[in-house]
Amino acid sequence: MTEKLSSRDRDLALARLDRWSYDAERDAIEREFKFADFAAAFAFMTRVALIAEKADHHPEWCNIYNKVHIRLTSHEAGGLTEKDVALAHGITDISG
Repeated sequence: MTEKLSSRDRDLALARLDRWSYDAERDAIEREFKFADFAAAFAFMTRVALIAEKADHHPEWCNIYNKVHIRLTSHEAGGLTEKDVALAHGITDISG
């Protein structure tokens, strides 16, 4: 089982993640991405889905037209883990 990050490890991880913020209530990280239109947002979600499936770790997300909101937390661990941080890096890398 994956373990929750300590507050120190969480803070260090957030310092290395561009534009991700911490949701203390959910012990999660989140970010909103904005695209030119719905097709671009959906294409991005498809790329994220492939990364998430390969990692066997899936985001909570919402798409409204050209915006995609992503929240990452590990339910089985009860909060933020290294798996969430790794997926956030992968998502950031493909966001352009």
